[in-house]
Amino acid sequence: MRENRENTDGRTHGNLAGLAGKYLTFRLRGETYSIEILKVQEIIGLMSITPVPRTPAFVRGVINLRGKVIPVVDLRRKLQMEAREDTDRTCIIVVRVEGPEGPLTMGVLVDEVSEVLDIAESQIEPAPAFGASVDTAFILAMAKVDEAVVILLDVNQILTAGELHLLKESEANQAW
Repeated sequence: MRENRENTDGRTHGNLAGLAGKYLTFRLRGETYSIEILKVQEIIGLMSITPVPRTPAFVRGVINLRGKVIPVVDLRRKLQMEAREDTDRTCIIVVRVEGPEGPLTMGVLVDEVSEVLDIAESQIEPAPAFGASVDTAFILAMAKVDEAVVILLDVNQILTAGELHLLKESEANQAW
């Protein structure tokens, strides 16, 4: 049985009410994932990313986005998928996450952005239980769209509190 975990918006992962709405879909390793459109600030093409020493492998580095330093997380690496070369379709989704130290703007590197879907509550099901040893806190739910399954990600849960703290520090320590 899947436990009810509260996300940073006050909803519980076991309760699907309130999850219906617009989601930005993107691809990783040929599979479709999505995040709530209200969390997305913008989508930008791949640009020069400055590596930051002593950060986890999933932190690609930081970018200078109109004078603001933004940390960039490689979502493939964070979700423990194999790495791949960037392509002309690789892009950065700029999102605002709520962490324990307050809001943080960060970039999420994905293989490609697909579309915005309007997902109805009737299309949403809880994520299956994978056992106690598998962390699925970052999965809001699953949506059935046509014949496919779209994984609804909780962008606020993709990184742990410690990882968010590390990104906040790397953002603050970068000088342009």
